[in-house]
Amino acid sequence: MQGGLYGNALQAALFVGHLQIVQSLLDKGADVNMQGGHFGNALQAASFGGHLEIVQTLLDRGADVNMQGGYLGNALQAASTEGHLEIVQILLDKGADVNMKGGYYGNALQAASYRGHLKIVQILLDKGADANMQGGLYGNALQAASTKGHLKIVQILLDKGADVNMQGGEYGNALQAASYEGHLEIVQILLDKGADANMQGGLYGNALQAALFVGHLQIVQSLLDKGADVNMQGGHFGNALQAASFGGHLQIVQTLLDRGADVNMQGGYLGNALQAASIRGYLEVMQLLLDKGANINAQGGEYGNALQAASAEGHLQIVQMLLDKGADVNMQGGHFGNALQAASTEGHLEIVQLLNLNGAKKLCRMRSTSTNLRETNEITSALGSSVNALTH
Repeated sequence: MQGGLYGNALQAALFVGHLQIVQSLLDKGADVNMQGGHFGNALQAASFGGHLEIVQTLLDRGADVNMQGGYLGNALQAASTEGHLEIVQILLDKGADVNMKGGYYGNALQAASYRGHLKIVQILLDKGADANMQGGLYGNALQAASTKGHLKIVQILLDKGADVNMQGGEYGNALQAASYEGHLEIVQILLDKGADANMQGGLYGNALQAALFVGHLQIVQSLLDKGADVNMQGGHFGNALQAASFGGHLQIVQTLLDRGADVNMQGGYLGNALQAASIRGYLEVMQLLLDKGANINAQGGEYGNALQAASAEGHLQIVQMLLDKGADVNMQGGHFGNALQAASTEGHLEIVQLLNLNGAKKLCRMRSTSTNLRETNEITSALGSSVNALTH
């Protein structure tokens, strides 16, 4: 009978290691290759659980060593994921395809590489596993090992011919994975082995943006030393300076500027670095960008300009600084149309007052009907008070 968490009685019994029950069920005609359940079949479930005797019993009773299905694709990948060395050896001795594709990790080698099972990685490679096989969440074994910081596995894979610049997977390539996760030694090894510091793709666009987004200064410096283009465009934030500014990483912003980053480069979701810092409220980063010549009225991005971004997010001190530095209080564009509309829509009363005191034009429309009446009345009163203050 099929159904339930484990798919059938056989999988339920073997998952927790009840050998006698497994034997009884098989004696009574349980199908050793029945499919279903989280692990797809009995052999995969037993392999994942590390039940050596049960795995041997299933194989002796005719279990298909290469049956596909389930979360981890096949029994070999299941055993490799959990680090069950003896089971991996038995499965291979029984004819398991070392390069079989499928499952969460794509193949057994990627599973073992991600989980850090050095001996299993070595056995799989010795048995002919393809170090460059594609598939799975991390694209390939090298990216998987680089993601988790398994230095020895990275070295073994490279020695076995893994392509240091292979693309695919969540991070696009191994260098971006190691850069984002902060594995400096692996980054240096990959670069020494010829990794392209400017390769595009993946979640963060390139390795430089991946490293600086989470504040890994040493990795940023290593990538720049190896020729990473400080002004390369791509990724969610468009360029490295915008990503670092959004993250509030002051030292990295300074490093990028010292290395020639264009303070006014346009692109990405937030248009430019100044707007990126403005939306997050990073005052010191904004001051540095302005000192380096950032155009305070640069247009583009989701909010149109830095003043609108700060106004929408309620950063009063930054709004004041931008106005003091000459930001155009009536600049049009962006999601809200102008800074006053942004502050009003988001209910930032003090910023509404400040903008009006600095010459913001009266709103052409009020908040949407979803805004509560009290807040709308407060904004309206603020507009009136500000106008009165300017005319008396």
